Amino acid sequence: MQHYTKPVKEFVEEHTTGVAVVLVTGVGLLVLRRWLAGGVCRSKARLDGKTVLITGANTGIGKETAVDMAKRGARVILACRDMDRANRAADEVRTRSGNGNVIVKMLDLASLQSVRALAKDVEQTEERLDILINNAGIMMCPQWKTEDGFEMQFGVNHLGHFLLTNLLLDLLKKSAPSRVVSVSSLAHDTGKIHFDDINLEKNYDPLISYRQSKLANVLFTRELALRLKGTGVTTYTLHPGVINTELGRHFFPSLPLWKRLLFMPLFFFVKTPWQGAQTTIYCAVSESLQDSSGLYYSDCAVKEAAPQGRDDAAARRLWDLSASMVGLA
Repeated sequence: MQHYTKPVKEFVEEHTTGVAVVLVTGVGLLVLRRWLAGGVCRSKARLDGKTVLITGANTGIGKETAVDMAKRGARVILACRDMDRANRAADEVRTRSGNGNVIVKMLDLASLQSVRALAKDVEQTEERLDILINNAGIMMCPQWKTEDGFEMQFGVNHLGHFLLTNLLLDLLKKSAPSRVVSVSSLAHDTGKIHFDDINLEKNYDPLISYRQSKLANVLFTRELALRLKGTGVTTYTLHPGVINTELGRHFFPSLPLWKRLLFMPLFFFVKTPWQGAQTTIYCAVSESLQDSSGLYYSDCAVKEAAPQGRDDAAARRLWDLSASMVGLA
């Protein structure tokens, strides 16, 4: 060890400025990464005797949310499309949380029949539903259609959750105080609801479609809050942050090689699934939010949604259109 001490000391003395710059830069990057990680839910609320349903809970922030809910003592339902992966995720949630009351149910949000089947199953088998977390989503996929002929991102991210929530409202009201949490995105800031071409058949663009679906989440939460006023059911929507999950599986591979190389260093700064789940958890359990409804959150704090996300007329119009599309009276 002594053989290396002298050369290292001499190197540092000869390159003091360079070493200082490297150290300061390194510390700065670590501080920046921690800041970008966002807030952490500090609530110690217990959920013993309560039931939580989470869509898309077999991976990413959905799975991390499920682990947290289970640790708090809740009965957790993982509503997923891929049952093999869902069962493996359920085993992991049980192991990490120490809570065996974790079950799996089939849900394909690209099929209204599947949504209705899940809602019927839950109503028949569950005595209560205290927290519904609309977490599942798809991002920037090709121009695909759902089983019912809807544009895939709007169909999965909005219409499927719109129908599921409405079908479970009676159980949520029965279990009040209860909550509906919908995962949106900062992408809603530049979103627009294309009422004259809701399926974007005239000029499909994956990013425009994704933005529309995320704005729909915000408007749905806002209108739902108004319709549920006085029922004891409160609603929340949120931006989880930029997270390293499977959600971007259609986005990253589609980029040219030079763009992928440019993006790679940025992965150092994205959130982990655990960090990305914190605002969802905050909206689901924080006692400070029990009298709030219809608002938008980011980094475990309320934030102002984009102007188009606060348009009550657009929210009502979207509700009526969505109800018509899914066959809801």
